[in-house]
Amino acid sequence: MGICTCMGASLQCSFGAAPSSLIVLPANRTMVGGVPAATIMDCAPIVNVPPFGVCMSPSNPAVAAATAAALGVLTPMPCVPVPAGTWIVGAPTVLIGNMPTLNNSSKLMCSWGGVIQILAPGQGTVMVP
Repeated sequence: MGICTCMGASLQCSFGAAPSSLIVLPANRTMVGGVPAATIMDCAPIVNVPPFGVCMSPSNPAVAAATAAALGVLTPMPCVPVPAGTWIVGAPTVLIGNMPTLNNSSKLMCSWGGVIQILAPGQGTVMVP
């Protein structure tokens, strides 16, 4: 059993320098503890997944260019998340707007090689199978 994730959940990217908070728009009108509940489709960069400070992934073209200019010394650049798909796996048996609910064990892959995970789901009372 996982915990239902909602607006304000704490996120961290494996190549990011700082955590950020999930933003869930109230489009589905489903609330958990007074805040909007998330689905696996809440993965849009900037809109749902804010930046994580600076990016340290050598696969990120901005980081690669800055590192090359610094003669091979890894040079972090501002993070702009580029999700490669939706959150994986979610809770497929609990649907919100015909989409699986996002749970605290879900992961989101970034195109630059990072793995975005949920540190804190934003609430602690509603469980999903």
